[in-house]
Parts: sequence; C-alpha cells; structure tokens
Amino acid sequence: MSALRHFQAHSDPVSDPMKFDLGDTSRPLARLMQERALEIHFQPIVSLADGAIHAHEALVRGPRGTALHGAEALLAQARQEGLLQEFEVACVVLALERWAAMRQAGRLFVNISASALARCFAGRSAQDIAHSVQSRGVNPQSVAFEITEHERVADIPLLVEVADVVHGAGMSFVLDDFGDGRSSLRLWSELNPDVVKIDKYFSRDIAQQPKRLRTLRALMQIADTFGTMLVAEGVETQEDLRVLRDLGCPLVQGYLLGRPAASPRAAPEPEALTVLNDRQIAVLPTERTAPLPRRLSQAKIVEAPPVGLDATNDQVVAMFTAHPEWHAIALVDGDRPVALVGRQQCLDRYAKLYFKEVCGRKPCLAFANTEPTLVDVNAGIDELAELLTSPDQRYLSEGFVYVDNGRYRGLGTGQQLVRQVTESRIEAARHANPLTFLPGNSPISEHIERLQAAGASFVACYADLAQFKPFNDHYGYWCGDRMIKLLAATIQAHADPRRDFVGHVGGDDFVILFQSCDWRARCERMVADFDAAAVGLYDEDAQAAGGIRAEDRHGVERFFGFVSLYMGIVEIAAGTLFRSASDVASAAARAKQTAKQTGLSIHVQGVAPLTALRPAEPAT
Repeated sequence: MSALRHFQAHSDPVSDPMKFDLGDTSRPLARLMQERALEIHFQPIVSLADGAIHAHEALVRGPRGTALHGAEALLAQARQEGLLQEFEVACVVLALERWAAMRQAGRLFVNISASALARCFAGRSAQDIAHSVQSRGVNPQSVAFEITEHERVADIPLLVEVADVVHGAGMSFVLDDFGDGRSSLRLWSELNPDVVKIDKYFSRDIAQQPKRLRTLRALMQIADTFGTMLVAEGVETQEDLRVLRDLGCPLVQGYLLGRPAASPRAAPEPEALTVLNDRQIAVLPTERTAPLPRRLSQAKIVEAPPVGLDATNDQVVAMFTAHPEWHAIALVDGDRPVALVGRQQCLDRYAKLYFKEVCGRKPCLAFANTEPTLVDVNAGIDELAELLTSPDQRYLSEGFVYVDNGRYRGLGTGQQLVRQVTESRIEAARHANPLTFLPGNSPISEHIERLQAAGASFVACYADLAQFKPFNDHYGYWCGDRMIKLLAATIQAHADPRRDFVGHVGGDDFVILFQSCDWRARCERMVADFDAAAVGLYDEDAQAAGGIRAEDRHGVERFFGFVSLYMGIVEIAAGTLFRSASDVASAAARAKQTAKQTGLSIHVQGVAPLTALRPAEPAT
C-alpha cells in the first residue's frame, strides 16, 4: 500500500485534519501541549523593493526559564516522547489561532515537515483543508506552509501530491534552508514552491565573500527560471543587507530586520530602514583573480584528417600541396595519434636532391616526430600554460595534437596556444591586478555604472605617482613593485571597505570611488602617510641627498626628488549624468593631471553640466 493510500485509508473526511491524539499527557512536552503552554513568536520577512513587511514567520517557544524554552530543545523532546509530528501540527494550530486572535493582516509562514504535512492532509480535499484553516479564523490565502526538514524528504512524489491539493485550497508553499544539504534542487523543481529560503550560510558575510555572492547570483537566476521568490536568511549587518539590496534579492529575514517577538512588527528595525532608504551602494566583494576558462575553445582546433602509419612521403606531400592551410598532419594507429609530421620540415626534406626518388614511396613515419605534444580538449588554461615552459619546444613550429579521451580530435598551432594563454591572462588582469590583487578595469567600470544607476553621490579619485619612472629605472622593477604595493596598502588602510571602492588600473595608477563623507580627510592621510613611507624605499645616500640622479624621458640625466602621491578628484552629485563609466574615470584623470601640473598633492575639480561633457563642435 502506498503512503498516500495509507493516509487515505485512515483519514476521516469529516474530521478536522489538524486534530491529533497526545496519548499519555504525563510526559513533559505532552503536558505542555495539553495545557497550551507553548508560545508563538513572530519574525518579520521584509521586501527589499519597498521596505515593507512581506510576511511573518511563526516560531515556537516553550515556557521562559525552563530547559524547554528553545525550539531545538522542544524538537529534541518531541523525538524522545515520540510526538514529533503531533508537536509540529500543534505548533501550526497554535500559530493560526494566535494570528487570528491578534486580528493581524498580512501573510503567515508556519513551519512543518513533509511527513507531518502528509499526515494532516493526504487524502483530504482542498475544501476540507481550507475549512480547517478558516475554522481557526485565518484566510487560507494568507498562509504559507514552510517545509522545514530535519532529514532529506524521503517521498517527494507524495509531498508533490499533497502540495497540489494544499495549493488548491489557496495556501502557498515555502522551501526552507535551501543549500544546507537537505533541500535539493530536485525538490525545488518538483514541488514548485512559491518562495525559497536560502540557507543563511550563503547570505551571512556576503559583503566579504565573493564566492557566496557568486552563488547567490546563480540561485537568483534559477529562481527567475522557476518563477520563485527568494528569501535571504540570517541577515545581521548593514553591509550584508546593502549587498543583498543591490543584487536585487526580493526578500530578506534576520536579526537586523527584526528579532522574533510575541507581537508582529509594523516595520523593520530603524537600522535596516536606514540601509533600505539610502542611495549608498554596496562595495561588492571581488575575486582575487578572474575565473579562467576551464575548457579550450573548439574554434581553436584545426580539423585536419589524420593518416595511417603506412602513409608515404609522396602521399603526405600531396596532402600538404592540396591544403596549404595545414601546418601538420597526424599519424594514427586506429584512432590513437602516435606521430606528427610538420609541414615545413616535410617539404624541406622532400625538396632535397634525390629524396623523392629514394624515399617518396617509403612510409613517412621514419621522418615524423614520434613524441608529439598531446593536449586534451578538456585541458584548462593553466595546463596549457605549462606547455609554454616545457623543455620540448617543437610545438612552436610543428604544433601539437588535440585528443579526446586519447582519441585523435584535431591539431593546434603554437601561435594559437600562446595567443590563447596570453588573452586569458590579460582578461584576468582586467578583473584583478596580478600585483596587488585589487579589482581591475572591468570591476571599476561596473562599480561606477552601479553608482550612477542608483543615483548616488560619490567622489571619483584618480591616484598616481610622480617621479616613479626614474625610481623604477634606478632601482629596478622589484623595488618598483614594492613602491606600488606600498601605495596599494596605504590607500586601502585609509579607505572604508564598506563604502569606498579601491581599484588598480595598472602600473602606478589607482582609482578610488568614495562614498565616505570624510573623503577629503582620508585623501590627505593617504598622501601624508605614503610620502613619508616612500622615502624608506630609497638607499641611505639618496635619503641624505633628498632624491636620486637618473635619466629623464629624453635620456638627459638630472636630479629627481622622492616619489610622491598626487590625487585628482571629481565630486559627482546625485543624478549627475555621464555618457559612460570611462567618462567618469577620464574626468578624474584630468583632475590628477592638473594636480601634477600645479604641484598640488590633491586637486578637486568641479563637474560641468552634461552638455559640456559632449565633444566640442568643430570650428567653422
């Protein structure tokens, strides 16, 4: 007999589906349930779109000052007394009755396991279920059953069947703690819940965890595909809330928004409302390096048919003549590549005196490279990079062989290999500078675009070093890197990581996007601290002389003072429009150039109206 037929056989269609028998009420929890001594607290779930309370979750508590006050202790006692499902149903009934007694508007989330839900409602009609909820003074459409699992759902088809009937009664479903190992993607797909709660692991500290940020973005895409609303649980800091708001997460829950309380809240905590109402955007955490492609581009593979081991030199030369684009031909034993013939070497040999007459009809295997470089089509960029430094460099001239599980797949060229690795490294550098690991050009542009889209006020600062090239030429690139790292560390030490975005364009050029109100004082401290610390990177003679003698850009030797920091700053008021992020960076770069020309460490430049930012009309 199936689980559903079992419940149908033991259900009385006219009885209340949420009634239960406690049995021996002398046991501690059974006595509390009998005496109705359990309490219900309510925790708000807040919409980030408008800051309104979307719903409240009902949470059970035992008598204060007792060992059974906490929810976990109550659940453990329910297991011990064999009353787990009865306890869950009792909590649902109590939550509905308390909600109705308070004449509370809005939605109510009530926790229940799949097995307890089936025990109540399997075999019941939608009308019976709706009547059971209405009899307790609550509109079924305001109730959402939150599937909270202590173990993985054992019978998904039964749960889906019950969920369809409960949906028919006008109630909603919430999948709780998705991502903790008990709520699976299959359950999400088959149950088709109205709301999914993301386990607090993924939202907690999301302002500092780029991988959690990336995971949440992926889950939001899945939610969009399924038409599901997401709730980010465990929100406890303003920084995490700001990140979730900027990501577009629809709903949040956590102590920052409101702790569980005996009465529902009318609005979130003031500290949370401050974040929801301001225009300051989050500084999203970034990866230290950009993710490299895990797989080769199939477009890079040369689809050149191989030949067998008995192919002659005449045949191979004829194939090269017919296909001038081929740089090599592979020799295979079945479908396994065993040798490679390079085009240029083959044609050079064939052109030698008497080679055609003596060796033309002989197998070309005798002249082939029998240890060709083999590259799997699933190889990552890091594996390819290792080839560039391998002792065998013949791949540069004759190329290499692509294989798929050891079978011949095609050919590749040394030039393609170098280009693909180089392009991947350049793209990685656009996301994170390899010297300082600070965000590169792409994240800088994305952050500016987010600031402008939010209509936020911010300050764009372009930082650059004077006298750096002579220092780098005089002491070498290793000391030059130390100077750049010193600048990065100084900027980061005085920037607020919660409000100020620090990016490294390249070389000694940095961009800081301030949302801190005290940005001017921060810039002054950056300049003072860096200029003082930079002197320590010079040798004693240079420190005594106040600088070094080195060649300028024209090859003329002259005296250069210590490396110093210059900052160009543009204040951008809320609503100030630029055509692109590059226009913002360019305006700050021009301000930095003015600072250098005037000898001012910090130059603040006003922003012209939008019309003045357009290209000037040609003179007539």
